Amino acid sequence: MADGATPQPPPRPPRGTVRRELASFGWALRGLRAALATERHLRFHALATVVVVVLAVVLPLAAWERVTLGLAIGLVWVAELVNTALESLVDLVQPEHHPVAGRVKDVAAGAVLVAAVVAVGVGVAVVGPALLRAAAATAR
Repeated sequence: MADGATPQPPPRPPRGTVRRELASFGWALRGLRAALATERHLRFHALATVVVVVLAVVLPLAAWERVTLGLAIGLVWVAELVNTALESLVDLVQPEHHPVAGRVKDVAAGAVLVAAVVAVGVGVAVVGPALLRAAAATAR
């Protein structure tokens, strides 16, 4: 802009319209892309997701086992995305170090840790026996 003003995003479609509902998916995907581009831990979770999904497709798992893996993966992704959003909000509201801001970030990171530990436990409980069965069948 010639006058130095910040360019404004295009106006959002009116609430309650199909265009608005479809646009919301675009905004959500933009948030996912932004998080993946900036968050190293989320990229690690993306890699782990690919590995687990490949194992779930290759190994002979029951439908409930696949669903359980999917729920565990979803739990980690939700926790990581909420953590990222909270960290961004805290940085916006409180750019300087503040003990309460630090506690908010620590608690959000703790939620990701709990979700990840649960997901690893689910993965070991579901994929571990299937891998052992596959290894035993190959060894015969």
